[in-house]
Amino acid sequence: MPAPASPGPPGPGANIARVALVVGTTAGGTGAHVLMLATGLAGRGIDVSVFGPRSADAAFGFGAAAGVTFSPVEFGDRPRPGDVAAALRLRRLLGHGSAAAKSDVAHAHGLRAGALTVLALAGPRHRARPRLVVTVHNGPPAGRGARAVVYRLLERVVARGADLVLCVSPDLEARMRSAGAGRVGRAIVPPADPGPPPATPATSTRPLVLAVGRLAAQKDFGTLLIAAAQWRDLDPPPLLAIAGDGPLAGELRAQAGSLGVDAAFLGHRGDVAELLAAAAVFVLPSRWEGQPLILQEALRAGAAIVATRVGGIPDLVGGDAAVLVRPGDAPALAAAVRAVLADPPLAARLRAATAVRGAALPTAADAVAAALAAYAQPLAPT
Repeated sequence: MPAPASPGPPGPGANIARVALVVGTTAGGTGAHVLMLATGLAGRGIDVSVFGPRSADAAFGFGAAAGVTFSPVEFGDRPRPGDVAAALRLRRLLGHGSAAAKSDVAHAHGLRAGALTVLALAGPRHRARPRLVVTVHNGPPAGRGARAVVYRLLERVVARGADLVLCVSPDLEARMRSAGAGRVGRAIVPPADPGPPPATPATSTRPLVLAVGRLAAQKDFGTLLIAAAQWRDLDPPPLLAIAGDGPLAGELRAQAGSLGVDAAFLGHRGDVAELLAAAAVFVLPSRWEGQPLILQEALRAGAAIVATRVGGIPDLVGGDAAVLVRPGDAPALAAAVRAVLADPPLAARLRAATAVRGAALPTAADAVAAALAAYAQPLAPT
C-alpha cells in the first residue's frame, strides 16, 4: 500500500488559483472522491468548479458544497455522437483560448471524463491551455467484448492527451504506461471520514456475511449467491446481506430465490460502518476493480475480509489482511467464507491485520496535498 504523497517544495505550478474537476456518470466511489477533493481544495482558497452530468450532481451535491460551483456537461459512460457538443461546452467552461478566464488545472476523473477533456482541450498547447491531469479510478471490464474495446480506446486517448495520469493501483499504472502515457503517478484515494465509532452491534444467533456495492456486473454478486448456496449446511446457517442498489437488483433477487439462498437485499444504506462492525465476514467478489473505497472502509473497521484477486485489491490488503480468491470462482469463494466462519483463530488474525492496514490508510488531507503536488509537477514533454 503506497504511502501518502507529500506536497513537497513549491513547484512551477504551485500557485494554483482555479481548478476544474471533470466527472462522468457515477454513483459510487469516484463521485465521493471528487466531492472530497472539491471541498478540500475550496477549503484552501482555490476557486473550484465541477463539470459533469446533472445526474452526478444530483447524487453528490457538488454545487451545494461550500466554495464549489457546478456546471452541467451531459455525456454518458461510452462514446456517443453528442460528445462533440459536450466537448465544445466543456472547452468553453475550461476557458481554453482565453487566458483571463481559463482554469489553471483541469482534473478529470475516470477514463470517460478524461477522454472528453482531452477532446475539449485539443489543439496547440499555448498559454491559455490548462494543464490536464486524469485520474484512472477503475480497472478494465472483464472479458473481451465491446466494453473492453472501448476501455482500451479511452486508455489510448487519455495516455496521449493528458499531461499527467494518476492511477489508483499498480496494474493501472502499468496499463497506462503501455498505452503511451508520458507521465504516470499514483493517486491517493482515501476512504470516507469514519465519523464517531459505530454503536455496539446487536448480537445475533446467525453469523452475518456482508457485501456492499452497486448491484451491477462489476461487483459479481451473482457468483456470491452461488457461493452462498454452498454454505447452507453450516450450523447456524449464515445470513447473507447485500447493501446497495443498481440495475441488477431484480435479477439478483430472482437468482437468490431460485437458489434457495436466504439473502437480505438492504438497498442503499447510510450505516455501513455499523454493518461492517456486525459482520462475521465481509466479502468483495468483484470481477474488476481499481481501489475500492468500501474495501478501505472494511480495512479501517478491522473486518475479516474475503475478496477477489483483481485490480488494486492485493495491493490494498497486502499478504495477510484478506483471503483472496480468483474472480468468478464460486466454489473457491464459498470455501474461503466457510474457512473464516469455521476457524476463529483465522478470523482473529485477519481482523488484527486489517486493523493495522486500516490505521495506515491516507486521509482526505493527504489526498488534497497529493493533488496539489501533482498539479505543481512540470508538464510532460511534448
